[in-house]
Amino acid sequence: MQTPLDSLNKGHSDSELGSNPCNLCPRECKVRRAEGQKGYCLSDDRIIVARADLHMWEEPCISGERGSGTVFFSGCNLRCVYCQNYEIAAAVKGKEVTVSELSDIFLSLQKRGAANINLVTPDHYVLQIAQAVSEAKVKGLVIPVVYNGSGYEKPEVIERLASVVDIYLTDFKYMESELAERLSKAKDYPQVAKKALEAMVKTVGKPVFDENGMMCSGVIVRHLLLPGHKKNAKEVIRYVYETYGDDVYISLMNQYTPFERLRSMEGFEEFCRKVTKREYETVVSYLLSLGIQNAFIQEGDTAKESFIPDFNSQV
Repeated sequence: MQTPLDSLNKGHSDSELGSNPCNLCPRECKVRRAEGQKGYCLSDDRIIVARADLHMWEEPCISGERGSGTVFFSGCNLRCVYCQNYEIAAAVKGKEVTVSELSDIFLSLQKRGAANINLVTPDHYVLQIAQAVSEAKVKGLVIPVVYNGSGYEKPEVIERLASVVDIYLTDFKYMESELAERLSKAKDYPQVAKKALEAMVKTVGKPVFDENGMMCSGVIVRHLLLPGHKKNAKEVIRYVYETYGDDVYISLMNQYTPFERLRSMEGFEEFCRKVTKREYETVVSYLLSLGIQNAFIQEGDTAKESFIPDFNSQV
């Protein structure tokens, strides 16, 4: 079956994209994943899914009352020291599935009432995901597809997902290169994220909602406020709003969770605490001062490990 990403698999020139050798993400580690080698993302070409279930904790227009049909993929091309999904980012947890089985997972979630199919950390599996979505659509998949990523994506890949993805729920973590290198081993993150976001907005356009307020297409930019880093948050928010205005929604998150493992890592002492209420309110006030209308903010204590999905459950 032909998919919009079939061309990614053809050839190995610098102008083409594929996974053997792999240049699907900005790391361009060039490993031969189809031959069993694992890339910087800690993944070969096998699809490893850590969890697939209805998820109620996304933004209101994504989860709604029915829940988002969320599929968590194992592996990641970042090395965020504070990652709340560490077990799957490190490819410790997960179950191997085929393209056909992944397609059936999408359909099963739709049958259970999912508002959408929510692909979490999908970038290193875009070839297989495109095939699975195509198969699922032939078999009756009609709900929107959400690309829930880190923002560290290649614009060329985003552009070729035009007929696969309807909504981008993307992080924009850093506007400070030094912070990006220190926390995620990605000094070029700000430049990469800017180009990726540009491609996302160009590909899916302005936000569109149904009669129930659920997003059908569009872009939501998430920023997780880090303890002691209000300046970075303000720079991200200002850039996104000044560049795209109301064409994207901004989601400012206060749910940073300090894990015990950080206490044993030298040089990260400042991240061994939660974001204070005052820190978060300061950034919210800044957001409002810019005149931003399309935004989501969080209330209450969301920095709890109970908000992190159980990756020991069945796929």
